[in-house]
Amino acid sequence: MRIRVITPAARGSRSGNRATAERWARFLRAGGHEVAVATDYTGEPADALIALHAWRSAGGVARFREHHPHRPLVVALTGTDLYRFQHTDPETTHRTMAAADRLVGIHEAVADDVPTAYRDKLTVIIQSAEPPRDPRRPVKSEFRALVIGHLRDVKDPFRAARAARLLPTDSRLMVHHLGLAPDADWAAAAHAEMAASPRYRWHGELPHWRVRRALSRAHLLIHPSLMEGGANAVGEAVTARVPVLASAIPGNTGLLGRDYPAIFPTEDTEALAELMQRAETDTGFYDRLAEHCRQRAPLFAPEREAADWRALVAGLRG
Repeated sequence: MRIRVITPAARGSRSGNRATAERWARFLRAGGHEVAVATDYTGEPADALIALHAWRSAGGVARFREHHPHRPLVVALTGTDLYRFQHTDPETTHRTMAAADRLVGIHEAVADDVPTAYRDKLTVIIQSAEPPRDPRRPVKSEFRALVIGHLRDVKDPFRAARAARLLPTDSRLMVHHLGLAPDADWAAAAHAEMAASPRYRWHGELPHWRVRRALSRAHLLIHPSLMEGGANAVGEAVTARVPVLASAIPGNTGLLGRDYPAIFPTEDTEALAELMQRAETDTGFYDRLAEHCRQRAPLFAPEREAADWRALVAGLRG
């Protein structure tokens, strides 16, 4: 089958959307399909279309449906689709959902935010994370917490730094932030945060292999996002058996499980600080988080994600 995958992220982009689209393409090529990844659909030959992002790919979806009213169309829903655009521009977002034969969500709680009229189209395929190459050897010089994510408002990037200021003076916890500053103002804000908090270090954007190595040396991942469709960093932490402290948003609980014991309210600095201190000082609590990650890890196996995508496409053909 000739499959066109469209994503708003251009070739060469380091965005999660581009990496996701390219990974899906690899899975489908390995299943015998001919797959091309592009930023739009403008009438190219295709037996099926997979569109990443209902709102941003709305034009390409509409053109494909106009050219091929009966060919398979899959729309993968992002966090901004579910938690922003279906509220700010419901007409466009829901029109794309209506046009799709199948909708794909990437965390277990996604059905809660898909309109009832479209839930029978929904398939959940959790984004996989490669098992760590390096053995897990947390540093001994400090209790190391990572924040992995670009500096954007929606990521609440300095919440961990501000929570770390509330820790007792004898705490050994240090926050290391790995992520791009999109402009000079964000870089200045990160430097100001470092000046205000001796427990915070911003390292800028690093290659993925260095991020994974840093994860193998960490004790915690802190993921304080305000809105998220399902962050790959969370999956990578789980597969590395690194406990996660995460904000109470569907994109986090849908990956970690609704019963995960280290969820804090969004923007709640004090609650995060309490979890940070507990993870550092309460061995039983820390071990419970690690065991929870061990039990969730199979959900993020690449073989599982690949099989789910192939099964979805095979079902469309049948």
